[in-house]
Amino acid sequence: MARQDDARERRTLESTGTWAATRTRGVTITRVVETRRGPWATAWFVLRRATDRLRRAVARAWGAVTRTLTPAGWTVLGAVLVGAVLGPLVGWSAGWVLAVAGAVLLVLSAPFLLGGHDYDVDLVLDKDRAVAGREVTGSVRLVNTGRRPALPVLVDVPVGEGLVEVQVPLLGPGRAHDEPLHVAAHRRGVIDVGPLTLTRSDPVGLLRRELRWPVTRTIHVHPVTTVVPSTSAGVVRDLEGMPSAQIVASDLAFHAIREYQPGDSRRNVHWKSTAKVGRLMVREFEETRRSRLALLLGLAADDFADEEELELAVSVFASLGVQALRDGQDAYVATSEEAPRVTRGAIVSLRTLPTATPRALLDATCTLAAGERATPLEDVASLAAGTCPEMSVAFLVVGSVPGADRLRAAAHALPAGTTVIALRCERDADPSARTLREVTVVTIGALGDLGPLIHRTAAA
Repeated sequence: MARQDDARERRTLESTGTWAATRTRGVTITRVVETRRGPWATAWFVLRRATDRLRRAVARAWGAVTRTLTPAGWTVLGAVLVGAVLGPLVGWSAGWVLAVAGAVLLVLSAPFLLGGHDYDVDLVLDKDRAVAGREVTGSVRLVNTGRRPALPVLVDVPVGEGLVEVQVPLLGPGRAHDEPLHVAAHRRGVIDVGPLTLTRSDPVGLLRRELRWPVTRTIHVHPVTTVVPSTSAGVVRDLEGMPSAQIVASDLAFHAIREYQPGDSRRNVHWKSTAKVGRLMVREFEETRRSRLALLLGLAADDFADEEELELAVSVFASLGVQALRDGQDAYVATSEEAPRVTRGAIVSLRTLPTATPRALLDATCTLAAGERATPLEDVASLAAGTCPEMSVAFLVVGSVPGADRLRAAAHALPAGTTVIALRCERDADPSARTLREVTVVTIGALGDLGPLIHRTAAA
């Protein structure tokens, strides 16, 4: 009877399993195919499970100790251990005093860490976007939501790569503490503020207790931009569009007169030609397409003399893009992209920026950076020509390093008939404009030169 029960239990275990599928349609199946019986197997199983639990408990306890002890606390703990060992071994009476004094300090410091953190923490910023060179103000607010006074804590606020420490005093029930916060947005980029860390410590600084508070704010630091005068938009604006080779039944650009065919609209009948030839004649048109402005920025690190020249180029690039969007232009905005490291061949890459709103475009420019493997300007122009073949005016924003040959090569890569203007950014250079055969080169020494130079180029 016992053998039948064992066999039935074994068959039950063998048919029991777990099945798990992943998103990639992988399947994992687990099945118990063998069971061990007997007192030795049971004792070994119980011992192994107890050992695993003890090991995990020791690991958790050691982790708690390492997180709690400060460098000063480790020093005191080491003194306690040295005194406790040398005191009985060599009869060193001072060792006993050292061990007892250190132990008393650790014991007296422990109550300062007891109790929970009954805080309501909030991080408030007056704005989440700023212009490079400005300052963002805010505050860290802590409210004691408990029924008992809250002990003093230290709040660490990560601001980008820096750290701001806020000392919160003893707070009574329902009391709040506001600490002003100043974030200096010196350069273009993205600044993450938070998450906050609340640290409670004893007066001597031997022990500490940390609580991570998941409060995070993000600040987009936009590049400095200038307003391009609307009078200069004539170089990039045509309201009627440009005719194409596509023939359509109705549009603005007249193409020819042909004989009526079934399905043609009677509104396109040309009555003078009909009366002359005696047959219905209709007008046909060339499809007109609205021109598109292309803004291209090369970000190869070798194309810029220094970091300040790169920032000038990004500011010029962003100024043109924002003005085009405010004027209602159909703009194609793209930059070089960092190519991945590969073992064979070469890769060129292009990154298009969002043009839904000026704010979206400015947010995207916050992360632009020059790179050693960034796609060169000539390849950027070639990729843009394949992506946006209908462009009519193209601005190439470059640094001071690319010469006239590279600028002409980039202009040749763009679609035929495109008006190409290269904006060469060189800090403190005299503003100038000169026309080559394929491209107009405009040298910009300061951001304030952009508007007058574009206006002069449009009037020429």
